[in-house]
Amino acid sequence: MLATVVVAFAGGCQSSAGPSLILHDARVYTLAWADPDVDGRPAPDAPYDGERWTPDASAVVVRDGRIVFVGADAEALAMRGADTRVVDLDGAAVVPGLVESHGHLHEIGEKAEEISLVGVRTEAEMAERLVGADRPQGEWILGTGWDEGDWADALPDRAFLDALFPDRPVVLKGLRGFGTFGNARALEAAGLGPATEDPVGGTLVRRPDGSLTGVLLNNATDQLNDAVPPRSLAHKARILRYGMDQLLRAGYVSTHHAGVRADYLPAYQALAASDSLPMRVEVLLAVGVPGAPDAEEWTRRGPTADPEAMLQIRAVKAYYDGSLGSRGAKLLDDYADQPGHRGIAGADYGFDPEATEAFIAAGFQAGIHAIGDAGNREVLDFYESVFSRHPEARALRHRVEHAQVMHPDDVARFGALNLVASMEPGHAVEDSPWAGVRLGPDRVRGAYAWRSLRRGGALLIFNADFTGTDWSIFYGLYAAVTRQMKDGSPDGGWYPGQAVTAEEALRAYTVWPARASGVEDRTGTLAAGKWADLTVLDLDPLNTPADSLLAGSVVMTVVGGAVRFGADG
Repeated sequence: MLATVVVAFAGGCQSSAGPSLILHDARVYTLAWADPDVDGRPAPDAPYDGERWTPDASAVVVRDGRIVFVGADAEALAMRGADTRVVDLDGAAVVPGLVESHGHLHEIGEKAEEISLVGVRTEAEMAERLVGADRPQGEWILGTGWDEGDWADALPDRAFLDALFPDRPVVLKGLRGFGTFGNARALEAAGLGPATEDPVGGTLVRRPDGSLTGVLLNNATDQLNDAVPPRSLAHKARILRYGMDQLLRAGYVSTHHAGVRADYLPAYQALAASDSLPMRVEVLLAVGVPGAPDAEEWTRRGPTADPEAMLQIRAVKAYYDGSLGSRGAKLLDDYADQPGHRGIAGADYGFDPEATEAFIAAGFQAGIHAIGDAGNREVLDFYESVFSRHPEARALRHRVEHAQVMHPDDVARFGALNLVASMEPGHAVEDSPWAGVRLGPDRVRGAYAWRSLRRGGALLIFNADFTGTDWSIFYGLYAAVTRQMKDGSPDGGWYPGQAVTAEEALRAYTVWPARASGVEDRTGTLAAGKWADLTVLDLDPLNTPADSLLAGSVVMTVVGGAVRFGADG
């Protein structure tokens, strides 16, 4: 039925020029049927027989950046023109273009230039990585990837860095962005010392004598990170392009950069002005943090008006509390492993309610970072209060970034407030070894609670919050449906009742982020008239057994009808 309707529409769109691209011999899932219910049961019109999914088309035809036909091979191939590129996909799966809806694009390129510290567990291992890296004399030594959660109970001390690098500044960023570690020369360059006070929402970790260990946590990290010599505009643009190229290789047609500051914003604008963006980018301007773009200027300018523009500046990212791993997330009750401590949030963390509300009133969508159950409750209270003064703003589908730990009483408020829960499958499984230690056996049941949030009416979208975790779509789908790490642990999944189905997981990377951005009339499903944004996978994401998903690979990525990756594109 669906293919017949689309064929009829496409028939009226034909011209003598012919289409630019035909993909055929494919397993096409348009996702144009209705959403599954809140328990994950497919809709009555879904191509599902109770056991297996059936593709609802085998070919897609593209012209002028738009889909003009979705249906059967014979009809698609009959539309071929003299200059049409025809690709036989040999049974590969075609799905709506994937959206990476919360990440930090610049980190991909920056980390490619920095020393990887992923997986280090001791100061000796850290030292070995740093000494083994070849870095030109005179340059700062920059590293990234030590896991703040893993190190939380035994943070490193700069003494070994000072001994190894007495004359060169060293700055080592944490995996999750909530910790930075530097040596004496870097601290000196940043103007930090024993007399430096902790900033609002941040901590300079100190030795018993008051001297600095070199570790800065939460909102203090910028005091050291910002001391690193700035890159040129051209260098920043290259970093962003490198990140986009990696995402295109991973099948993503669009990315939402959460928390863009004034340093990288001009690079995005320059790329857009020169028509050099190979994928769609939604910028969420940072609010309430050092280096944030000027709120007064941007509320006066307002959000991007043209929905077709490759660069969208139509949202903001605010920060309400810290991370669970560093015990910065704000909890309603004490941390199970640190009695008397409940984290930090709100004004104490640098949240700027006036600026955030001003952006909302000016028509921007807000995405507010909230981790702990108290942090999430207070963010919901904030939205409720703002909507009472600006009732029209409720329609913008504002977001809660991470929504990581929820009190049961607050879950249904997502639906009532028309909110998006922007969450990370990878975080849930990677945090599973220690999240229960932080939260205790009862409270942890409300953590990373995807099924509960769907039942509460939240619009659920998935992402990686890269580069803190692997942004592979296959890892995201696998973690979402199994609640397991890549090695298959824990057996049976971590609180598997909160897992989602394969269809829900795929929608959380396609249909639902399109809806969250208010562009579901242009993208998110495959239908005539929509953007020709497509992802081609070598496995069937709806029928492949969960334990085989990690073996998948991306065949092709198409953005606006242009093949940006794969098929010799």
